[in-house]
Amino acid sequence: MRAQQAATTLVAVGVTGWAARRVLTRRAARNSPAAEQSHWRFVTVNVAPEQVRPFPQPLRELDAEIVVRPAPGGRGTEIGVRLNEGEPTGAKAAAQRFAGTDPRQAVRKALRDAKQLLETGEILSPDRPGTNTKTLTGKPLELAIAHAKGEGKQ
Repeated sequence: MRAQQAATTLVAVGVTGWAARRVLTRRAARNSPAAEQSHWRFVTVNVAPEQVRPFPQPLRELDAEIVVRPAPGGRGTEIGVRLNEGEPTGAKAAAQRFAGTDPRQAVRKALRDAKQLLETGEILSPDRPGTNTKTLTGKPLELAIAHAKGEGKQ
C-alpha cells in the first residue's frame, strides 16, 4: 500500500513539475520580442510569378508584408503574407477567433480568395444547404460555412 502511495506521489510531483515548466516556458515566449511578430502564411498558386502582380484585391486590403517567389520544383508560385502588427494571443485571440475578427482569419481568407482569383478568375463559394428553413440543428452548419475560409492549420 505504501509503495502505491509513493508511486502516486512521484507521478503527481512529476506532472506538477512538467506543468509548471510548460507554463513558465509559454509565459517567457509570450513576453519575448519574437512573440510580437506574426507568422508567415503561404499558399502555392498554379501561375507564373509575373502573373501575381499587381496583387489581387483580397491581398491589397491587408495591412501585411507580402512576398512572391517561385515554388519549389517549378510548380507555380508561392505567395506569403505576414501581418505588420503582432498576432493576438491567449484569451484575446480566442475571443477574436470566436467572433470572427481574428486577423489571422483575414490572412487565411485573403490567401484562399487570391488563389482562386489567380487560378480561376473568380472567388468560389460553397453551396448553401438545400433548405431555406432555418433550424436549430442547421445553425452549426451555417456557422461552419461562414467561418470556413478563415480557418486553417495555423
